[in-house]
Parts: sequence; C-alpha cells; structure tokens
Amino acid sequence: MKTNHVRSKLKRGESSVGTWLTLPDPMIGQLMARTGFDWLTIELEHSPTSFESAAQSFGLIAGAGCVPLVRVPINSVENIKRVLDTGAWGVIVPMVNSKAEAEAVVNAARYAPSGQRSVGGNLHAANFGTDAATYYDRANDEILVVVMAEHVKGIEAADEILSVPGIDVVFIGPNDLHKSMGKKPAFESDAPEFIDALKHIQKTAAKYNVATGIHVLDADAAKRRIAEGFQFIAVTSDVGMLLGRAAQFTKTLGLGADKSVTKY
Repeated sequence: MKTNHVRSKLKRGESSVGTWLTLPDPMIGQLMARTGFDWLTIELEHSPTSFESAAQSFGLIAGAGCVPLVRVPINSVENIKRVLDTGAWGVIVPMVNSKAEAEAVVNAARYAPSGQRSVGGNLHAANFGTDAATYYDRANDEILVVVMAEHVKGIEAADEILSVPGIDVVFIGPNDLHKSMGKKPAFESDAPEFIDALKHIQKTAAKYNVATGIHVLDADAAKRRIAEGFQFIAVTSDVGMLLGRAAQFTKTLGLGADKSVTKY
C-alpha cells in the first residue's frame, strides 16, 4: 500500500506545500500533479466541481505521485465518507468551531476503533495501489484529517477542538477569519486580533502535536509562514495562478489597462 508522504512529512515536523484546485476539470489535476506540489486540494465548498469529477481527479493526481486531498462542502458524514471512499487521501473540513464538530470529523474519517467510518467501496484501495482488506487495516495511518480554523468561534474553542485525537492539521482560513472579526477578507493583515489568533492556534496545536497550516497568496508568503513554524501551506489556487500570470502578460503588452484579477 502506498504511503501518504504528506502525512509522514508532517509527523516528522517537516513542511508540505500544495495548492487549491477550483476548476471542474480532472485534466487540471492531471497537469498540476506534475508541477512539484506535495498535494492538491480539490475544492468542493466554493466551486462547481461535482463528486464525480472530484473522484476522477483523485485517481489522476494519485497516479502522478501527488497526494489528492479535498475540501468538503460542509462537515457531514455523507460528504467525508463519499470523498474518502472515492479515492481522496485526506479531507479538509471547513468551519470547525467546537469540540463536537471536531469529533464528528474524526468519526467520519477514521475506521473503528478510532472512528465510525463505514466499510465499503474499491476506489479508495485502488488509489493507494492495494486491495480493500489492506486499505481497511491501514487507512487510519494514511488518511490526512484537517480541520479549519476560520472563525473567531474556532479560535476561542481551539484547546477543546485540538484535544480531539485523530486530527493531523489545523488549517487557518485567513479570509473567513478576517470576515468573522468584522474586517475585510484578506490573506494578510497587521490587525492585532488576527496576529494573536495565529499565535494562539500555533501554541495550542503544539500542545496537542497537531500541525498548523495556512492559506497564502504567493511563494514569498509561503516561505515566511514556513519560517514562522507553519507546516501545511496552500499557495493561492489554480484560478489565482492562471489569472495572475495572464495579467502579467497583458500588463507587459499594454492590454487590459486597470483590469483587476482575483487573488484567490
């Protein structure tokens, strides 16, 4: 059975860098898996991507030696079970704001005795290059479980949330976190409450041996966050890279003056 090298790196205290895929075409994953990122997250929360398209992407990404992850639309047994059973190597769950919600994530993502994930399917085993029986025995050691801290409620409940066994990473969503603080969405800011929230998450995660992650806008920001101790770094997205690079070309050519592009 293949080893989830992202989970292994994080357990060793190393950093791991990936990006978000928001375009609903498995070919995007097939191409991006060959660029050198450790992992790629299929976006199901804020994109038109279907479960079927996501499942196709998982296989193509895993086949290229990259780790296929997915952000589910909402914290539910159905969402988590479906993406893991169709081949994702890990789940990222948004808006986890309480211990009960964290426990629900682990119960859905881990087989007994660590959780209550039900047994079934074959695509998960195929993407790990093994048989179903071996997958059931070893999945708890390979599936990456990530909870998102993207609301002030989650920051306040961080100690209770991260005390739940079975969580590998707490991932900060800076845009939603800023919004929950009554501020404009942003990847970065010097707002004292935002800076304090990041420090609180890092301190609390260290207490429970959970890796910390955060979404950043570019490679320079990724390097800085890694230097600060963040391990699981998402750099912008496929759309952000596409539009950002295209905007560089058009600006150089004097086209599309004053046109703004997405930062996400």
